[in-house]
Amino acid sequence: MTTSEVHESTRRLPEQAARLDWATLAPEAYRALIRLDAAARKGVDSTLLDLIKVRASQLNHCAFCLDMHSKDALAAGESVERIVQLSAWNESKHFYTARELAAIELTDAITVLTDGYVPDEVYARAAAEFDETELAHVITAIVAINAFNRFGVSTRSVAGHYTPGDFA
Repeated sequence: MTTSEVHESTRRLPEQAARLDWATLAPEAYRALIRLDAAARKGVDSTLLDLIKVRASQLNHCAFCLDMHSKDALAAGESVERIVQLSAWNESKHFYTARELAAIELTDAITVLTDGYVPDEVYARAAAEFDETELAHVITAIVAINAFNRFGVSTRSVAGHYTPGDFA
């Protein structure tokens, strides 16, 4: 392989443009979602919240949110290993606490509603780890990140430009 062939084979594809800037075009909706996220955050440990946001974003294929929440988690001291293993948490349970696993499993169940409901055993495991107020906040956090993911995916928000603290 020639030098130019090697260079060509390692060249990144061009960045895809966002479809629209929904936060600017629907500012009231954006601010309402920010308030929902802030309200959920008040009752959820920040490490746990980062895991919830990254996991839901993985499931929803939201590159923008994956970029943002992975960077936020790393900036807050989370390990690369735990973020990477999150996509295979069921085979990597030893990286997480029982409380984190309950929230991750609940995130999966709420995010991927293919059965049309959250299984009783999943809810029971979460209810055993969190008191009712905490559980209400965890569920709210999961719903909020799923809403953000759906905006990000449908509008093709562009990943790669977020710096932790941008939205603080």
